[in-house]
Amino acid sequence: MARPRRSAALRRSTPKASLAYARQVLTQEAQAIASLGSRLGHDFLLALDALHQTKGRVVCTGIGKPGFIAQKLSATLSSTGIPSLFLHPAEAAHGDLGRVARGDVVIALSNSGETEEVVRLLVPLKRLKVTVIAITGDVDSSLGRGADLVVSLGDIDEACPMGLVPTASSAALHAVCDALAMTLAWRREFTESQYALYHPGGKLGRSVMKVREVMRTGDSNPLIRDTATLEQVVVVMTRTRGRPGAANVIDAKGRLVGIFTDGDLRRLAEHHQLELTRRIREVMMRRPRCIGPEELVLAAAAIMRELKVDQLPVVDAEGRAVGLLDVQDVLAARLG
Repeated sequence: MARPRRSAALRRSTPKASLAYARQVLTQEAQAIASLGSRLGHDFLLALDALHQTKGRVVCTGIGKPGFIAQKLSATLSSTGIPSLFLHPAEAAHGDLGRVARGDVVIALSNSGETEEVVRLLVPLKRLKVTVIAITGDVDSSLGRGADLVVSLGDIDEACPMGLVPTASSAALHAVCDALAMTLAWRREFTESQYALYHPGGKLGRSVMKVREVMRTGDSNPLIRDTATLEQVVVVMTRTRGRPGAANVIDAKGRLVGIFTDGDLRRLAEHHQLELTRRIREVMMRRPRCIGPEELVLAAAAIMRELKVDQLPVVDAEGRAVGLLDVQDVLAARLG
């Protein structure tokens, strides 16, 4: 007697089948994104120019899943120094359109190009004399025809069993928005320093923090001439605000020639060599490892870990001791 065939539901429940289908989804979405490369052309460049030249804000709008992507696009633009906001199309029709001003650029997202809430904004946006960029899968849609500029995704098959759930099209929409934002940042020569201005908190902000932002300067920077006595150095280290536990030793021109630390003081005492009348140049550490004020705090932390030291002199291009970085400063920045 022949064995009964397994049901479709039972076949789909096997681990092998599930993994195969998941991989198929990923492949289809990757192919959708890859296909965009050949579609980018003159229209993409026109949209890029409009964004680059605007003196106003970039307003991103969309509803449903394109709405979430519009929020992400707005956040990405803001994080790279482009003033931007997300406008919910339904709320826009009930007063939030007042957020849009002449000179702004509006990016409207809709794969079909027929989303009612988005399409009905076209007429009032025209009255406000703003440039409307449509990112859509159909250039001949209502949104495509009504926009000033159109970036086309083309026809994309969804990676779902029914071919209905926005999946591959959402991945493509997300990717082209990233391409637009990142190319704009690249054209503007957006730098790490500028990026740091908009990310003062969190891991991203800390990763681009400069030494000059956390180093000890002014009356917190313990400076002592190389002609001073050990006693004078101890006084400076004790009286310097924050008591950094070290002193930058400088010559007559303010250039760093050495460093003296609490650890050095203890070692002298242990070896019965603690003569307070000795010149600091006799007992200081000569030619210590330094760092520049424009270097990343991450780089300074790595040097301190490598050398197993708690203080690092900060010098400018001429070798002048402009600051001192203490391990406590690094820990306060949560980078140690």
